[in-house]
Amino acid sequence: MTSSSALPERAGRHCHNALNPFHSAHYFAPELAGELAELGMTDSRTGYFAVRSAPMGAVGSGTVAATFYSFKPELIAQHIPQVWTVTTPQAVLAARLRAVDATAHRQLGDAVLKSPEMAEAAELALRAAEGCTRHARPLYSAHADLPVPNAPHLAYWHAASLLREHRGDGHLVALLDAGLDPVEALVTHAASGHGMSHRGILATRGWTPEELTAAQERLRARGLLDAADGLTEAGTTLRKELERTTDRLDRAPYEHLGAAGVARLTELAAGFTARLMEAGAFPQALFGRE
Repeated sequence: MTSSSALPERAGRHCHNALNPFHSAHYFAPELAGELAELGMTDSRTGYFAVRSAPMGAVGSGTVAATFYSFKPELIAQHIPQVWTVTTPQAVLAARLRAVDATAHRQLGDAVLKSPEMAEAAELALRAAEGCTRHARPLYSAHADLPVPNAPHLAYWHAASLLREHRGDGHLVALLDAGLDPVEALVTHAASGHGMSHRGILATRGWTPEELTAAQERLRARGLLDAADGLTEAGTTLRKELERTTDRLDRAPYEHLGAAGVARLTELAAGFTARLMEAGAFPQALFGRE
């Protein structure tokens, strides 16, 4: 393992930010919607909750709410566990991998998926994932029990998923430590200019405009939001500290890979992500401050 002093500050965060789009592109792809429709799921929310929670098995809505954090529990309960009377976690996982494969071929093309760079990225990302830890990380641990696919681009996607969920589980610990409930976390992230817009929050997370407004009022009372619903100096400091805590909790895989490996993986991942952006993989209306 490389010593922590050899890993530049925020190197793990930068690598994660470059990797994560490859993991998440399939959520917005018609290929996934088509695969899930074959299993009897035509509601996109049902599909999302089923796909992301499937590695944990046919768990109830309470477990999904605990691990997803930012979604309203009542919204999740409209879809989980009822979906497991229609299909099985095993069928959903197989459908997901087929959708990832088809989406990657459409958005990146065979030449990229079969390139030496993709094989190298898969090897580096899997090596980083060897440094992940299971304790207090339910979504990561569930994904870590899944087999690594053989094709390099699917192995790369699998590793990106492991690294995404490892960081995500740690981020929830940081949110609790910062005293931010789910709506407050969404509102402060939106106010930072890096998170989902208010429109996106209302469209996808199940919270009402009244609940969003109440969260803003609580945050203003704490001195974290100003009158225009932007972050105050204290709010900016809190968000920065939140990300630093997340970075600290997520250092292990990137320390395991080492500074040179992290730099190379970030370079490769950024190249793949740029191609995904050019292919229109993500709905821009959901993101950015309004």
